[in-house]
Amino acid sequence: MSHFWGDAPSIEDYWRGIILFGKNVASYKFALAQSLLELAPGGKSIITLDELAEPFARHTLEHLRLCDSQSQQTNVPYPFLEACRHYDRGEISYEELISITAKEGFKVVLDKFHNVNQGETPLRFFACERRGAKAITLTDELFGMLSGNQGQNLPQEVDARWRLVETAWELKVSRNLINVGYDADLELLFVRKPMSRVNITSCRGALNGYQKGKCFYCFGDISIISSAIDLTDVDHFFPRVLINYNIAHPVDGIWNLVLACVSCNRGVGGKFDRLPHKRYLERLYTRNEFLIGSHHPLRETLIQQTGNSEPKRRSFLERNYNAAKTGRLINSNWQPAFEYPPVF
Repeated sequence: MSHFWGDAPSIEDYWRGIILFGKNVASYKFALAQSLLELAPGGKSIITLDELAEPFARHTLEHLRLCDSQSQQTNVPYPFLEACRHYDRGEISYEELISITAKEGFKVVLDKFHNVNQGETPLRFFACERRGAKAITLTDELFGMLSGNQGQNLPQEVDARWRLVETAWELKVSRNLINVGYDADLELLFVRKPMSRVNITSCRGALNGYQKGKCFYCFGDISIISSAIDLTDVDHFFPRVLINYNIAHPVDGIWNLVLACVSCNRGVGGKFDRLPHKRYLERLYTRNEFLIGSHHPLRETLIQQTGNSEPKRRSFLERNYNAAKTGRLINSNWQPAFEYPPVF
């Protein structure tokens, strides 16, 4: 976690630390995160729990309809979740749901939201004066983050992380048996069930936070919004042509996918199907360790693909890099003409 934040973490680093590495079980921080991102652009600093309840309930309902497994993560009954189910069955009105949400929905998550690795982040995105308070105060850090270059990407990152966690709950199998695949045509992450395939989320949304919203190669800002002119590419660090030589297997694995700006990936002098300079191998290792430092199912997929210890994962990358370069199967040593200061 400290490695992800680095020596001079940005506001976005702290937010992403909460979303990617914070405890998820029964804390409902994803619904709260989406609600904060939705309400903050309105400009109000003080948000009552009644105001917070509507987006919080709405986002939770959307995900319960995709995967109603949250209550299985704790043995403690949660009236808020029961109210969501009662609403979906037509047993209570939306107004009743919002009223119950304001009373019951925030008893855990307001206290737990900023917790990461048994501690609390040095800065907060909202303040709650006391337990049982009827409102929260949004901080300047939250407003500043949303006005920056990364603000537009954050809702999709939260949703992608939420779907990955839900998938592990939904499949009801041991975490080390879950293997997340990548559909290069649809640019989606998926898992296979015995008789079907389950699409999880956008590859861009799932990976962007771990790269801190930056191009893997030049560290320029990238976007994961489909309509953006600077929409990032999903690139294979080890070119996909290596599949023909059984090098870098599985070449479509999460471990080998990075987000790159269009200029680096396929612009003038871009990477295309070349192998990057070996100095980027350490960057790939670091990015993958960020993923492994997070929780299932991407963690387990990476461990399956590259090794169950740091030495084995380093050896996996080195071995494949040397095989690709020594065999002279592809052009190597590519690097961008310009790089911004590194962020990881």
